[in-house]
Amino acid sequence: QVQLVESGGGLVQPGGSLRLSCVASGVFFRVVATSWYRQAPGKQRELVASVADGVDANAVYTDSVKGRFIISRDNAKNTVYLQMNSLEPEDTAVYYCKVSVPPPFSNDYWGQGTQVTVSS
Repeated sequence: QVQLVESGGGLVQPGGSLRLSCVASGVFFRVVATSWYRQAPGKQRELVASVADGVDANAVYTDSVKGRFIISRDNAKNTVYLQMNSLEPEDTAVYYCKVSVPPPFSNDYWGQGTQVTVSS
């Protein structure tokens, strides 16, 4: 059974930083793609960042977080991180991690979400 456990969310002032973590179990972590999504109240869930393998240079980001957020992963710890710097009120959302299992067992698994609130 695949489980994803997120942590690291909280309340932070504008300009501050947070690091989210997502620990996966029940999956061969080295082969999965990993992503972070977020969903703000009244809005659709959106992709924030993703990295398909352990090569951080292959990471992709949504435009609004480029230069501020960094996605990384530690395959030895089955963990994907999202370092969030220079946080803005517009970053307030529930953040979800997702792992995507490649073919032939294609499937997506989601974490339970962690709340990030940016406010003074």
